[in-house]
Amino acid sequence: MASKRGLLSASASQRGRAGGGSRLPVILVIFFLFLSPVIFVFSRTLRGADLEIISSGSVQQDVGWRERIALQQIKSLFSKEVIDVIAASTNDMGPYSLDHFRKSNLSASWKIDALETTVDGISEKNQVVVDIGKEIHDSKEVKNADDVSQFMDSPAKRSRRQLREKKREKRAAQLLQQDDDLLIKLENAAIERSKSVDTSVLGKYSIWRKENENENSDSTVRLMRDQMIMARAYLGIAKMKNKLDLHHELQIRLKEIQRALGEASTDADLHRSAPDKIKSMGQILSKAKEQLYDCKLITGKLRAMLQSADEEVRGLKKQSTFLSQLAAKTIPNGIHCLSLRLTIDYHLLPPEKRKFPRSENLENPDLYHYALFSDNVLAASVVVNSTIVNAKDPSKHVFHLVTDKLNFGAMNMWFLSNPPGKATIQVENVDEFKWLNSSYCPVLRQLESAAMKEYYFKAGHPTTLSSGASNLKYRNPKYLSMLNHLRFYLPQVYPKLEKILFLDDDIVVQKDLSGLWDVDLNGKVNGAVETCGESFHRFDKYLNFSNPHIARKFDPNACGWAYGMNMFDLKEWKKRDITGIYHMWQSLNEERLLWKLGTLPPGLITFYGLTHPLDKSWHVLGLGYNPSIDRSEIDNAAVIHYNGNMKPWLELAMTKYRGYWSKYVKYNHPYLRQCKLNE
Repeated sequence: MASKRGLLSASASQRGRAGGGSRLPVILVIFFLFLSPVIFVFSRTLRGADLEIISSGSVQQDVGWRERIALQQIKSLFSKEVIDVIAASTNDMGPYSLDHFRKSNLSASWKIDALETTVDGISEKNQVVVDIGKEIHDSKEVKNADDVSQFMDSPAKRSRRQLREKKREKRAAQLLQQDDDLLIKLENAAIERSKSVDTSVLGKYSIWRKENENENSDSTVRLMRDQMIMARAYLGIAKMKNKLDLHHELQIRLKEIQRALGEASTDADLHRSAPDKIKSMGQILSKAKEQLYDCKLITGKLRAMLQSADEEVRGLKKQSTFLSQLAAKTIPNGIHCLSLRLTIDYHLLPPEKRKFPRSENLENPDLYHYALFSDNVLAASVVVNSTIVNAKDPSKHVFHLVTDKLNFGAMNMWFLSNPPGKATIQVENVDEFKWLNSSYCPVLRQLESAAMKEYYFKAGHPTTLSSGASNLKYRNPKYLSMLNHLRFYLPQVYPKLEKILFLDDDIVVQKDLSGLWDVDLNGKVNGAVETCGESFHRFDKYLNFSNPHIARKFDPNACGWAYGMNMFDLKEWKKRDITGIYHMWQSLNEERLLWKLGTLPPGLITFYGLTHPLDKSWHVLGLGYNPSIDRSEIDNAAVIHYNGNMKPWLELAMTKYRGYWSKYVKYNHPYLRQCKLNE
């Protein structure tokens, strides 16, 4: 009823404006309402007819074909009074009036939509009529207004209309593409900004992360650690923003979760109160997030914490390297005890009992001779024992041991009390080699120089973490011992031998080695296993190729080889004067400009072009530093080598490899029990 009263009042107002006191009968208004669907259909069909022209009743010359058709169709249906009513009903509609659409630059389709909005605003009945018109328009059973227009248009006009529609579709697609391009640009910009953030972290710190890496991962321990990190971040921000109560509560929860975590590294090690502490910490973290969360502040705080942790890790790595180097060159108490007890007992022996049997085999070239230079009694015993146990005929094997004055008595006493079965053994003191002096040996001359003494022994010389632990290994006492350099004097030590197998004291023999004496070295001096399967075991790793002496003579990509198990042809050695070549290069390196200290770099130079590669199964390296050696390689190897810092007799040895060595140690021996040397 309200809509009807509004309609009658609107009609009365319009009749008043019709002029001259003339009033249209009410029936005309009703007639208009019932015919409004027809008007709507024609308005949709004509797409943009200017109704202001219709209301004036005159047709201007510049009116388009749509307007003329619309005028003709409507004039044939309505009288002038009805048309005036239609025009008057749209005059006061503000932005939706006909005058507004005439002045605007909107397209015809927008004008028709505006007219539909105008009709919607007239009355509730008109709304129903418009809805019916729309249903008729969408119905498949009735031809739409576009079909009527196409029927009345010429082919050229239809083509132009289709072209305009394609342009609209193309423009709409372009706008959508621009939106997509903008999103892509924003994403790329965000990615570039994220690259500036240091992501080289040693852990994951998000307390919301999912434990996808490992189904059996200790997620609770990790969550507690993450909560502690976030709590520390919020602690700093709470103090900055003067949130003292929250700061105090965070401190309490942090101490609680630290106590609950303790030294646990797995979920099974956690205290039973851990879940409650996690829940309490989660609640305070949520509270802190609500009050303190600021992306910029949190990011800055976490970055600062990360940088601090990174610096701490670097410091710990340096300390770890320093301590591992220190441990590697330190004799364990048990081995030191063993050496002292053996030395005492050796000097208590009468002189006639200090000699080894079968001394006639020491210069027999038909036997298998081994050279072993060591100051570690326990290590030397494993080398000899493992070789004898795996030898097919132990009686043909002869061991030539050389040690220093300090361990000479202990080495003798061990093998006198533990003879190697039918094998022959000899123990010598390097300090009794009178020909090995500073006038003959460049290394001894260099070790006696003031520069070398300053390098090793000057009190103020930095040997701590401040100097960098990476150079500490070059100050290992073994480089000061002639036992380490005696390998370059094998023909002088054993002048009557033709071939000798050199063994380091950190190896274990697992197979019979007699087959090595049958290997044809093809005129080479040294038979060794090459190690250049990895790039860091080539010549440029050990030698200074910026020095012209090195650059002119050697290939930086030449393959390196391993000391530890080497077959030396002593006849070829003498023929090529290998010791003289070594002396020349050692003299050139007096200032340590060609290589740093050690025996492998001068060995690579001295035997350059004179090394025959042995099959890799003879010698497997890396058990003192590489935890990922294939088990089958170790089991199939004739000799395994614990090169590196993690020697099998040290506590820092890798447990997975220790058993290969310890099975050749006689732990039930009285000397070992007295010195508390246990497996």
